[in-house]
Amino acid sequence: MPELTERQRTILQLLIRDYIETAQPVGSKRLVERFHLDLSPATVRNEMSALTEMGYLRQPHTSAGRVPSEDGYRAFVGEMIHKAELPASVQNTISHQFFQARSDVDQWMTLAASVLANQSQGVSVVTAPHAEMSRFKHIELISTQGRQVLMVMVMDGGEVSQQVLTLAEIVTQDRLSQVATHLNTILAGLSMAGIAAVSSRTDALEQDIITLLLQDMKRTSESASGEIYTDGLTNVLDEPEFAESDEARWALRLFEERSTLQGLLARASSNSSVGGLQVLIGGSGGWDELRQCSMVVARYGVPGLVTGTLGVLGPMRMSYARTIPTVRYVAGLLSDLVNDTISGE
Repeated sequence: MPELTERQRTILQLLIRDYIETAQPVGSKRLVERFHLDLSPATVRNEMSALTEMGYLRQPHTSAGRVPSEDGYRAFVGEMIHKAELPASVQNTISHQFFQARSDVDQWMTLAASVLANQSQGVSVVTAPHAEMSRFKHIELISTQGRQVLMVMVMDGGEVSQQVLTLAEIVTQDRLSQVATHLNTILAGLSMAGIAAVSSRTDALEQDIITLLLQDMKRTSESASGEIYTDGLTNVLDEPEFAESDEARWALRLFEERSTLQGLLARASSNSSVGGLQVLIGGSGGWDELRQCSMVVARYGVPGLVTGTLGVLGPMRMSYARTIPTVRYVAGLLSDLVNDTISGE
């Protein structure tokens, strides 16, 4: 995107602030009067025209007012993402609420969803903490029909998955039981990387089973985001973006389709570390589910051990200055609580 002058940057920031509050196209005269700019409406209008040509603003109809484009929002968020802070009084209130629910994970999740929804006035989503690195515990192989075998796999966190495998040739139940016993001995407690490392030291049948086992572990790990807690759906139902657009309302149906929502959260947080935060605006080019929305997502937990994801979904016109620091602060609180639980404090 073209580089902005300091004046253009200021006008863009103020215009977006006004639009977030009113949901109405913003004109140059309103900006000058509301923010007491030491500029004439004509000068501001010229700068708004330039910002429109550069792709930061758009003119929805034939009115003189402008609204932010996706790139405009991204520039706005880029300016304030590391500056926005939650007032100390709000931090103290939230911290006290979590202290009261300190010993109960379910209460933490419910409270986190409630706090995020109330502070952001968006729809919140929080996943319960789960093991970040799956480790193998036990496998059973059961002959069913012909070359088909039922594989039941148990992870050390208690997750159980099962699927029907089709082997290259028919194998007796005795042989399958021998393979399961051997794999249970040599793979116990190993991660996917550890299992892959010992695979070469097994026979052909065991290697085939291990390949399928690793595929299942990867699939289970990617989808295992724990129980999902949501709140605040009514916050956005009356927003004009959701009241007038079927496409925007479709994003809210994600919260009814838990498997789809789990996949979205897994993708959204896959490139961020614990404590990291991402802002997805208008789908950010690859998220069709969010084309009319924005989502602020963060990971919490203990790196390499136990993690979860939390976030807020709302219109692109969401209050980023309030939502971003709230998501960041709640993620930090949950990380501390999870760490204390693991360390026994």
